[in-house]
Amino acid sequence: MRPSRFERNRFFLKDTIRQQIDFSATAQNRGVPAPPLQKPCPAEFPRIPLPDVSGLVSRLGALPLGQAVARRESVRCYGPAPLSLDELAFLLWATQGVRRVLSPACALRTVPSAGARHALETCLAITRVGNLAPGLYRYLPFDGELALLAIDPQISRKAARACLGQDFIGDAAAVFFWTAIPERMEWRYDLAAHKVIALDAGHVCQNLYLACESIGAATCAIAAYDQEACDRLLGIDGTEEFTLYLAPVGKP
Repeated sequence: MRPSRFERNRFFLKDTIRQQIDFSATAQNRGVPAPPLQKPCPAEFPRIPLPDVSGLVSRLGALPLGQAVARRESVRCYGPAPLSLDELAFLLWATQGVRRVLSPACALRTVPSAGARHALETCLAITRVGNLAPGLYRYLPFDGELALLAIDPQISRKAARACLGQDFIGDAAAVFFWTAIPERMEWRYDLAAHKVIALDAGHVCQNLYLACESIGAATCAIAAYDQEACDRLLGIDGTEEFTLYLAPVGKP
């Protein structure tokens, strides 16, 4: 009996692929150097230092975890209040912050990742955050900085259009775009890499929900978007790096 179209897609959710891989032949086991832990950022992009997160965690993240979990919900209506740069730095730390670098091939972060490979990068469509100009930014967690990719007063509306016209996305103070660089995970796991990249994205977004609750902000996970439009908006190639998940953030 031929598999149905559902059965073919369900294969992605299973771990059957692991029994089909010769892990002795992965790039890691062949001695290929690991991809960089952070995508290189060209020198021409201005850098904005982020506040030191060590003092922010106790001040902004004081809400008890149980309350954050109980209150967590998806919110699609945002008011005009901005996020502060401190608040943005806290949310970035909670979702992709670096705790400790173990080696050039491995770092521990604030979210779990298969084999500590962390195949995600964070781009931000910022409209109302502190004194930052509206535009497209990239988080550089190993540097504690934002890279300004482009000033663009229309970035929020462009983000909404790239997400199939979901207008509430354009009302957010900032939109978190998580892109995947599959090679980081493929280096260790070969064809078993892709399911765990998707799992990692879930860990990251759940941390964003809980961190938003702790600072009185709100978010809504978005998995419906125009793939090519989002990749163009972020200036990525759509093959070696592509949009995987996103979430608008604002004050409710």
